[in-house]
Amino acid sequence: MASLLALGFMVYPVGYALFISFHKTNGLRFEFVGLGNYAKLLTDPLLYKVFGTNLLFLVSVPIVIFAALVCSVLLYERIRGWKFYRVLFFVPNVLSTAVIGLMFKTLFAYSGPVNALIQAFGGEPVDFFAGAGSAIFVIVLALVWSGFGYQSLILLSGLSSINPEVFEAAVLDGAGWWRRLWSITLPNIRRVVVLVSILNVLYTFTSLFGFIFVMTAGGPGYDTTTLDYLIYSLAFSSSRLGEGSALAVMVFIFIGTLTLLQLRFFRSADD
Repeated sequence: MASLLALGFMVYPVGYALFISFHKTNGLRFEFVGLGNYAKLLTDPLLYKVFGTNLLFLVSVPIVIFAALVCSVLLYERIRGWKFYRVLFFVPNVLSTAVIGLMFKTLFAYSGPVNALIQAFGGEPVDFFAGAGSAIFVIVLALVWSGFGYQSLILLSGLSSINPEVFEAAVLDGAGWWRRLWSITLPNIRRVVVLVSILNVLYTFTSLFGFIFVMTAGGPGYDTTTLDYLIYSLAFSSSRLGEGSALAVMVFIFIGTLTLLQLRFFRSADD
């Protein structure tokens, strides 16, 4: 039964996407073009522009990991109100990316609360979504806010496996909070940190569609268009389903290769 489910929900869709990628089609008529869709994409400057934009969003990965690490350590040490904070940090994960995107779009709108605050301090309002840099900045903020809570819980599970006596001994030896973090905490949860790093990198390349669709629709121009949004645009907005499927296959191969490289890198670092 499990094999049938895997075949129906995983293997068949991937296989069908691969089949479509070799055709020029609008979903109704199919014309075999071989590797034509792949060649067309690889010679299109837009693909490289979008890929470069996706790389810019990787700046959110270290920020999310650092915020999650600090929060998980504070939760592990059970600071005052830690139960409340644990629930509070997890709240963004209950919301969909579309809802979070709408929240940040409203906050940073030209007539939104952020600009109202800027004006209250004597500044001029900023059109955050009119330029590539400011729009990407807002999206990165949304990524960090939505992701660090869940990552904190993952890291917290890793911290729970460390013997508390190690920390007690370090405190008695006079080790401060930051010293304990770098000398005890990080070495003991490095594998969990590796897992969180890989998940965040994969998320950046495959799961930004909701943010982009709601906040910028890929604009201005193509300045905030990501790979997953470009797949959507090709397949459903421009009736270029074959090229969209080809790009999806290319992204699938890319993230698979990237994951293997990350695993090999971290394994060699452990050795």
